[in-house]
Amino acid sequence: MYQREIKTTKNFNDMTFRAFMAENGYNVQTTFWEDFSAADIFGLSAIQDTFNRAFEEWKGNCKYLTELVLVLNHKIWQHYKPNVAALYDTLWRQADQYAVENLKDEELSYYYDVTD
Repeated sequence: MYQREIKTTKNFNDMTFRAFMAENGYNVQTTFWEDFSAADIFGLSAIQDTFNRAFEEWKGNCKYLTELVLVLNHKIWQHYKPNVAALYDTLWRQADQYAVENLKDEELSYYYDVTD
């Protein structure tokens, strides 16, 4: 009889955001995932408030803005509640549009390299 090794793939739900991103070659630089995860507990207004504060504080930092967009994108598909996913989608679109319209040259290249 032949024995073969059965390989399993990791399920994202079994991994932390940091572990998932590290597995994909990205080193997390902020606490955005944790911040939004805490806001998720308190509902839509807390999510919106967290976004407003993070976006205003960090939209001028290319790497942090890029990570904010990554986190928002992952939060869209993390949520099964349509109203929460819809809010994250709206926030993701806002941050993505800002990045595309305001980042230039190397910063825009970085943004596309990381988010693509």
